[in-house]
Amino acid sequence: MRSLADHRAAVLDLVAPLPPRAVAVGEALGLVLAEPVTAAVDLPGFDNSAMDGYAVRADELEGADPDQPVVLPVEADIAAGDTTRHVLAPGHAMRIMTGAPMPEGADAVVPVELSDGGAEQVALHLAPEPGRSVRRQGEDVRTGDVVLPVGTRLGPGHLALAAAVNAAEVVVHPRPRVLVVSTGDELVPPGSQVEHGQIIDSNLVMLRALVEAAGADVADAVHLRDDADAVRALLRDLPGGPDLVVTSGGVSMGVYDTVKEVLVEDGGVEFVKVAMRPGMPQGCGVVGPSRTPAVTLPGNPVSSLASFHVFVLPALRRLAGLDPDTDGAFEAVADTAWGAAAGKVELTRVIEEEGRVRPSGGQGSHVLGALAGATALALVPADVARVEPGDRVRCIPLLGKDRDRGL
Repeated sequence: MRSLADHRAAVLDLVAPLPPRAVAVGEALGLVLAEPVTAAVDLPGFDNSAMDGYAVRADELEGADPDQPVVLPVEADIAAGDTTRHVLAPGHAMRIMTGAPMPEGADAVVPVELSDGGAEQVALHLAPEPGRSVRRQGEDVRTGDVVLPVGTRLGPGHLALAAAVNAAEVVVHPRPRVLVVSTGDELVPPGSQVEHGQIIDSNLVMLRALVEAAGADVADAVHLRDDADAVRALLRDLPGGPDLVVTSGGVSMGVYDTVKEVLVEDGGVEFVKVAMRPGMPQGCGVVGPSRTPAVTLPGNPVSSLASFHVFVLPALRRLAGLDPDTDGAFEAVADTAWGAAAGKVELTRVIEEEGRVRPSGGQGSHVLGALAGATALALVPADVARVEPGDRVRCIPLLGKDRDRGL
């Protein structure tokens, strides 16, 4: 029997970061930089006012205060976006708005609140030091600075910075595309008239949602009956041009485990038992003429969900250019006792609140009722047969919950 860690390593060996490509900066949210972003301009690009007020020569306002203001004529207004190169004459002030370029000769700004707000002449109540309320050119970023390093996952703030330094495009690893396949004659779509022996196909819905919650794209989502020819046809021409194929069902020891039958025949996928509960039957390898990486998950929904988090999500992170080991894992304290499978890693669905966890309900691999309330998986080591109150347990957050650990 293979350990969970060994099977995770086998899955990760199948994938590498997707080849980089340039995309418009406005289309790069959530993608990972493959090349650094370097500033093409200074930030700020010119000396500008940090306040609405009056641009002045600081040495001309010595001694100014509310009781003895210095009165100066106002010779012009400078608005944000004004491209005129103003020059401040000695003995004068210019009314200036936040973000407007400083006039030549001025070295300080008196906020409008510390004046009488005059338009033709102004009484100034402050003796500013040179540089008061002035943003200097390049004080934030200098031309040529690396502002975003390789490996940065681009959030809204990163994109704002990239745009501000005049990067029209960024070079990133594209979002992984995943083909999701559920299998089984017993499965019918949600909304169907369910006959005796039939089961609603929740796996296709769940796995598609997990892929999207992880920040990847669904190349296609397909249900296959237990028909070897249909499986072979799918493998010959994988729909959507995926970077990864994820299947559920048909990987155990049953007579009608068609996915396993066909993939064993194809020779590209290895099927193993993994020392974990739930989710012992697993498989991974490559499929089709394109030798696309594939991960085959068990059909029980809870097994499939748990397996996705410990095997598929790390592979998606590597494809996207991220470190698969930065998985958001955290330690929590057990609030109550629960049993674990001897010799296997127990993946307990738990509810985490303020650093404490408790099982979310029934833990059978078929039990969906308690799944929606779970927020994390507690990974109980194989050598621990029982978790006791107060024990510290390592947990990984479930996708779509408060501690989202997507791409």
